[in-house]
Amino acid sequence: MTAEELYPILSRYAESQGIRLNKDREFVLDILRGLLTNERRYGYRSCPCRLAWGTKDQDKDIVCPCVYRDPDIKEYGSCYCELYVSPDWNEGKIEHRQVPERRPKDKRKM
Repeated sequence: MTAEELYPILSRYAESQGIRLNKDREFVLDILRGLLTNERRYGYRSCPCRLAWGTKDQDKDIVCPCVYRDPDIKEYGSCYCELYVSPDWNEGKIEHRQVPERRPKDKRKM
């Protein structure tokens, strides 16, 4: 699968969840390329914005969509990677702020 092929699938998924993909298509395609690289590397689509351990059990919280996505979008309008966003975020109705890392330090690979 390519990023171009994954794009409409995740776009439909996001809309079914009441959210959207970031309106910057090229940015999204870069994130999707990272997801697909991680899938080839580890066998699952871990978040490309975080360092993965390489074992699904250790990384289950950062398999996209990560468990932090919904609280991030609720509080900031976007997820940590800015892949998934609220409609208001995409339309510029809310401030675009940096989302802090919610993954606990003991789960992070440094």
